[in-house]
Amino acid sequence: MNSIPKQKKQISLSQFIIEEQLKIPGASGEFSALLNHLVYASKIVAREVRKAGLLHDILGSTDETNVQGETQMKLDQYADNAFNQSLKICGHLCALASEEHEEIIPIPSGYAIGKYTMAIDPLDGSSNIDTNVSIGTIFSIHQRLEPSSKAPGTEKDLLQKGSLQRCAGYIIYGSSTMLVLSTGKSVVGFTLDPSLGEFLLSHPDMKMPDSGSIYSANEGNASYWGKEVQDYIAHIKSIEGGKKPKTGRYIGSLVADFHRNLLKGGIFLYPNDTKSSKYPNGKLRLLYEAAPMAYIAEQAGGMAVTVKGERILDLEPKSLHERTTLVIGSKQEVLEFLSFVK
Repeated sequence: MNSIPKQKKQISLSQFIIEEQLKIPGASGEFSALLNHLVYASKIVAREVRKAGLLHDILGSTDETNVQGETQMKLDQYADNAFNQSLKICGHLCALASEEHEEIIPIPSGYAIGKYTMAIDPLDGSSNIDTNVSIGTIFSIHQRLEPSSKAPGTEKDLLQKGSLQRCAGYIIYGSSTMLVLSTGKSVVGFTLDPSLGEFLLSHPDMKMPDSGSIYSANEGNASYWGKEVQDYIAHIKSIEGGKKPKTGRYIGSLVADFHRNLLKGGIFLYPNDTKSSKYPNGKLRLLYEAAPMAYIAEQAGGMAVTVKGERILDLEPKSLHERTTLVIGSKQEVLEFLSFVK
């Protein structure tokens, strides 16, 4: 008679958060509750992404543009509303900022003011929505400058260095829905089990390979890049010295490109346009995209810098929608890039 296979112990995100909270003396549970509100909204968005176009008129673009001047997709607006409605009334935030809004989203009157701030990109890679390509959500959490204050937060509370983040992470809506986050100790990944409606621990200690064979960049813009970036790309594509050239893989969704490189190793580059006025300082937002992804990268053993070689986590945002260049990935790959920077 065949023996019953031993069942793998499954740890839910809720259980994981509680166990981690118990390890911290004097923990109030506020941070854990904040994450629960974020996770709740992510499940709603994941549900709509899975059935986009079936039950709701949610595919396609709207007639509106966001603060960046970009056309908003219908699912963009849906995700933005889902996260905002869940987070602004959770009682654990003093300030909430969304990549889709020019100003801070105020905490409604009558709701508690917490000691944390959150900056969120509700739907990264939204231009891929209609073509069923992986998209995601990116979030960054800081503690407010005056933790004991009960007054509403200000921009100053949000405009802190990435190195001061208390938590950063992303949710990728792909063949499966995954939540990847770090609270400063390690990087952990959870996969959503639709039958349970729970995120289960699937990647307990994620480490980015020290090097990798993949590079990710939109080479359609190569003529706009600076000489250092052009020289680096030419170098990694070269077959000189018998070295195998790197493989180009570019999805056009930061979450998806980064997630692949986190698992497989590699480097992602988004330089600035040196020969046009469109994105002279880079396109990616420091607060909503670059800083949280840099935090994940470093906690997993990788690196994240600007094309000038500045550490992303050392940059202090000057405004809510400040843009930056980004070179992020495996440590040895980023170090090799830096050898081309003057």
